[in-house]
Amino acid sequence: MLFHVRMDVKLPLDMDPARAAELKATEKARFQELQRSGQWRHIWRIVGQYSNVSIFDVDSPAQLHELLLSLPLFPYMDIAVMPLCRHPSSLHEDDR
Repeated sequence: MLFHVRMDVKLPLDMDPARAAELKATEKARFQELQRSGQWRHIWRIVGQYSNVSIFDVDSPAQLHELLLSLPLFPYMDIAVMPLCRHPSSLHEDDR
């Protein structure tokens, strides 16, 4: 199943910079692991914001939920999820 996910990160302004850097580094490592697995298919930065729009390819909403919970920055995110389905006019057969 494909999901469009918007993630807006809101770190506390008074967060220790070393803690913020540590969280960002572990988030990047987790993201790259999920990208290599094929579950985090695409990611785009939203210009001028600490936000992204991503496409996830997972087996179920429950799997997506667990994946999102596993992100180190999850406690600091506002997340919006939209399930997607293949458009009948798409030329890409791998869009399931």
